[in-house]
Amino acid sequence: MSLLSLSRLSVTRRRRPVLRDVSLDVAAGEFVGLIGPNGAGKSTLMEAALGLIPCEGRSSLADLSAAERARHAAYLPQSREIAWPVSVEVLIALGRIPWPGASNAQDRAAVDAAISRMGLEPFRHRTANRLSGGEQARGLIARVLAQETPLLIADEPIAGLDPAHQLSCLSLLRDLATEGRGVLVSVHDLGMAARFCSRLVLLSGGAVLADGTPDEVLSDDNLARGFGIRVQRIETPEGTAIVPAAPL
Repeated sequence: MSLLSLSRLSVTRRRRPVLRDVSLDVAAGEFVGLIGPNGAGKSTLMEAALGLIPCEGRSSLADLSAAERARHAAYLPQSREIAWPVSVEVLIALGRIPWPGASNAQDRAAVDAAISRMGLEPFRHRTANRLSGGEQARGLIARVLAQETPLLIADEPIAGLDPAHQLSCLSLLRDLATEGRGVLVSVHDLGMAARFCSRLVLLSGGAVLADGTPDEVLSDDNLARGFGIRVQRIETPEGTAIVPAAPL
C-alpha cells in the first residue's frame, strides 16, 4: 500500500530550479533513504511532499487537509530547536495533538512507548532545552514516534547523535518499517544508508539519478556521477562498509 506518492514534483526558489520532475512512491514496510550531495534537494523534497512550500506537480500528502496529514505523516525537520522550557515528557506528548479523540490512557501509552524506545526514561522529567544536543534530538524523535502515524518522514534524524545512538536510531526506524510503517529519511552516511535502508533514492541536481536497492544505487558509477567521489568497500560481519576514498 502506497503511503506517499509524488508525481513530477518541481520546486523553484528565488527563480532557481531546486527540484525537477521528481516522481516516487513510498509504500508501507519500506525504509527509504534519500541520499545526495549538499544542495541536491533532499530537504526541499520533504517539505514539498508535506505541502509546506509551493510546488508544481502532485503530492498525495499535500492533497490532504492539515488535520488528515498530521494523522497520516509525522515529520522531523532538520532544524531541532526546542523553543520552550518544557519537560521531555511534555515535549513528547505534543506528538499526540493530531489525535484529540484519543483517551488519556492511549496518549499515555504512546508517550511511554516512545520514551522507552528512545531510552529517555532517565530524562523524562528533565527540562528538554537544557539537555545536550544529542539528547534533544532523541526527544524530538520520540515526539515523532508518539504521533503514531503510518508514515514517518525525517530529515537527517541521526545528525548530532553519537555513534551508538546513530545505530540504535536507524535500527529503530528499520524496525518500524518491518512493523508495517513507511519511513523516508535523508542521510549523509552512505555506509549507514547501505546497512539499514531497504531502498535508496539518489538525488543529484534536483532530479532522481538512481532509485533501487542499496547495492543498485551505490554503484561506483552512481557515486561518481552523484557525489564526484571514489569509494572503498570493506566487508564486515555487519555488511559492507562504504568509505569515501578520494574526490574525482
